[in-house]
Amino acid sequence: MYKKLSWILLGILSSAIGLYPIIYFIIDRRFGLLSSKSNELLTDTLWNVAFYGHIVFGGITLLIGWLQFNKKLRNKNLKLHRNIGKAYIISVIISGSCGVYIAFFATGGMVSAIGFLSLAIIWLTSTLWALKAIKNKNIQLHQKLMVYSYAACFSAVTLRIWLPILISTIGFSKGYPIVAWLAWVPNIIVAYFIVNKKSFKKS
Repeated sequence: MYKKLSWILLGILSSAIGLYPIIYFIIDRRFGLLSSKSNELLTDTLWNVAFYGHIVFGGITLLIGWLQFNKKLRNKNLKLHRNIGKAYIISVIISGSCGVYIAFFATGGMVSAIGFLSLAIIWLTSTLWALKAIKNKNIQLHQKLMVYSYAACFSAVTLRIWLPILISTIGFSKGYPIVAWLAWVPNIIVAYFIVNKKSFKKS
């Protein structure tokens, strides 16, 4: 029962934030984090391509990635699982690569930049490693690495949970460099405990 409720909550949060990028296409561009960017950056073509590539394909990974952790769905329709997996990996490659680029322009300076750059690298590495593992038919390693991959992906959700708390307590300028790390480091720690549980090893 607990696992089922956790999976449902994961789906609700992932879907809500996965659809979040739509807002950037229907209201003023000064919405959200873009309000902290300079006019020069907002008119830079390469940065815009990277930014929208990151949020659109990142949104797709959130929307479809959580489905892969439903054991019944995976066993019932392996072909669907593989197709979703392919779409997820392609989206990660695009969003993660764009994330590497836009990390250098992160609000909050070097601390934020290194935090988001580290996240993008971990996301890309764990996903591509998981792809290599499944190609080598190492299912257990593949499953473990995908937990790390989605933990990194889920940082888009945890960032939006932590940021309002930090803003209300210490302000945006101090809070944003912290959230650049807080959004994903705890997720990776949780992923570590998940993949090392005995129950996971037997699944």
